[in-house]
Amino acid sequence: MLRLLPSFLLLCVACQLAAAFTDGLLPNGNFEQGPKPWQLKGTKVAGRDAIPRWQITGFVEYIQWGQKQGDMLLVVPEGSYAVRLGNDASIKQSVKVTKGVRYSLTFSAARTCAQEERLNVSASPESGVLPMQTMYSSNGWDSYAWAWLAKSDEVEVVIHNTGVSEDPACGPLIDSVAIKQLFPPRRTNTNLLKNGDFEEGPYILPNTTWGVLIPPQIEDDHSPLPGWMVESLKAVKYLDAEHFSVPRGRRAVELLAGKESAIAQVVRTVPGRRYALSFAVGDASNACEGSLLVEAFAGEHTIKVPYESKGRGGSKRAVLQFTATTARTRVVFWSSYYNTRSDDLSSLCGPVLDDVALVSVRYPKHA
Repeated sequence: MLRLLPSFLLLCVACQLAAAFTDGLLPNGNFEQGPKPWQLKGTKVAGRDAIPRWQITGFVEYIQWGQKQGDMLLVVPEGSYAVRLGNDASIKQSVKVTKGVRYSLTFSAARTCAQEERLNVSASPESGVLPMQTMYSSNGWDSYAWAWLAKSDEVEVVIHNTGVSEDPACGPLIDSVAIKQLFPPRRTNTNLLKNGDFEEGPYILPNTTWGVLIPPQIEDDHSPLPGWMVESLKAVKYLDAEHFSVPRGRRAVELLAGKESAIAQVVRTVPGRRYALSFAVGDASNACEGSLLVEAFAGEHTIKVPYESKGRGGSKRAVLQFTATTARTRVVFWSSYYNTRSDDLSSLCGPVLDDVALVSVRYPKHA
């Protein structure tokens, strides 16, 4: 009987029952474990549970690297296999999490049709819509992030293509599905902004080299970049130091699409008090060459910071000093120009922003 088990075994049982997923690929998140041969009709998956660890609905295909679609070669970003979500198709997996904790979902996606595509993502009961009108990477694959607050100890993670096309297979490829536990950032004595160094953010897939897109029009409560809102029509890109030049630490943000790619944070300030907003501007060493320009705003105060990029990394610092006029000041950053990579003129790029700090200046210097 259970009551006769030694106490340490009871503790182990409790640990197993309480175990929650934290960071990394979901089980079979890269779809390398596929259906049995008799569960495939060509590339179409037959059977709700044919893909191990996943449940599917609608028209789902199992795609191998190098497979052709007309004249187009389908490339898989990680491993050898991915899934394609056709008409009204979805994949889902139940995941043990910790109730009350915020998580981010990361996955890679590529369009296979010319039409605009959207994906519904959800972690019961929360959901969101990720637009795929703009592709940012040079190889056609982008990674996306979305965040949610766990309302229970187990959620169903769902990626759903709501589109219906004359060609039922006309839908996005999906690969490398991962989640990451997010820790709420706090303001400190040395920085009134939360997560000013951008070290807290979504999971970056280690085998991808194109960063993670933070979708547009994301509010702070649902941001995979804790503390920050994406106040724009286009995404911003989350970068890692393993694949990009980052001014400080391990993470930074790239402002991809001019004034359509902006991040913001609202901070408490004291009217009449003097403040200094400092930050680093640079390039990601991703062939984003030419004149870059970041505009920073603190309420009605602004500064323009130019940066001449050779596309090989580097950064410089800037400071905006201002006197607060309200109890809450909105801090905003955007790129003034639209830039494309010199090695791929179809790929948007922009300045890198990092190491953002806001401090009170008690004894401002006088000329």
